[in-house]
Formats: sequence, C-alpha cells, structure tokens
Amino acid sequence: MTITIDRADWADEAGTELRRAQRAELDARYGSDDHEPGTPPSGDDIAVFLVARDEVGTPVGCGGLRLLGEQRAEIKRMFVAPQARGTGVAVAVLRALEAEAGSLGVVELLLETGTAQPDAMRFYEREGYSPIPAFGPYVDEPLSRCYARRID
Repeated sequence: MTITIDRADWADEAGTELRRAQRAELDARYGSDDHEPGTPPSGDDIAVFLVARDEVGTPVGCGGLRLLGEQRAEIKRMFVAPQARGTGVAVAVLRALEAEAGSLGVVELLLETGTAQPDAMRFYEREGYSPIPAFGPYVDEPLSRCYARRID
C-alpha cells in the first residue's frame, strides 16, 4: 500500500473520524467508555498530529505527540483503520512520529496501551519499545501497559 503522511490540525475532519473509530474499538474491547486514565489529548496539548492516507486519499491511520518536558513526549491516538492493518501503515506512522519527535529535540518516546490490546503490545515491542513502569496518570492503573524507546 502506498501511503502519504502529513501533519494535520487536531480538529481535522479525517483525524477526528479516525479518533472516533479508535474510541469505538476501544470501548468495545474494554466493555465501557471509561478506560483512559488522565486528561484526554486535545488540540491544546498535542504538539504534532499526523494523518496517513492511502493512494486514493482515504484516511487510514493517525497518531500524535504530547510533549512531556524538554526531551520526552508521549505517543497519543496512534490508530490504523482495520482495513489497512498489516499493510505497513502502523510502522510508517510510528516512524513519522519518531522523526517529528526528533525534530522537536525529543530523545525518549513513551506510550501507554492496555491489557485488552495484545496486538498493540506485540507491535510496540517488535518496533523497539520496551516495557517500563507506569508513568504519570497510568500509575496504579491495572489495565495500563507502558512502553518507552530512546530515539536518535
């Protein structure tokens, strides 16, 4: 699959639809809509938001970065539409987020996923992210699994 990845405003229609689809999938996996510790990301605290599109312009993935100080950032709202999974979109979005983070001076990326997302845990571990103790709002959250990776 040929994809393009571009920066988008948080309020971008395609990004909003992808985040809505992600939310619906997570609500179904966790059996509720109360599965996100901490403050949900918004246009006010996401430094970079990316949208991936396929060769005909259909939005197929997204992801954002929330800065956590001078040299750390958290990956937020990383999502690939079900029809595009297994095509390389997730890796492309992740690498684009890492490149954007590097351009902002970030040297360590953190993220949180959950126990009902074993596919996400396998993906991040395969892509070089290591399990870490829970950080920030995820401390003492039994459903949270946190990861980190240093980037160059």
